[in-house]
Amino acid sequence: MRKVPDVSDAELAVLHALWERGEATIRQLTDRLYPGGGPAYYSTVQKLLERLEVKDCVRRDRSAMAHMFRARVSREALIGQQLREMAEKLCGGSMAPLLTHLLHAESLSARDRRELRRVLNHDYSVKP
Repeated sequence: MRKVPDVSDAELAVLHALWERGEATIRQLTDRLYPGGGPAYYSTVQKLLERLEVKDCVRRDRSAMAHMFRARVSREALIGQQLREMAEKLCGGSMAPLLTHLLHAESLSARDRRELRRVLNHDYSVKP
């Protein structure tokens, strides 16, 4: 599994928008992230996309006049890496203390509990 590069909060906002939409132009992302924003916001999104492209987190389709962007890194891969790094930093690499804390500190919906049970039981054939 390839290492997912660190991303800033602003880059993460762009990735969230791409995960939701699937693909988008710079204009579509600007309208989504900065409703009513002007040219400066368009330039900001353009720069963020360029940085994400260099990090290999997004792919650009140049076949049309308006370039389309799509996330190359999944939400799950980014979450997994961030959690592994946090576990390494805070818990000597063990995920159990981190996950136990999250389970005790957060209130979980019935759906979340079902999904956790499914994962813990390794029953990946059933959808949540």
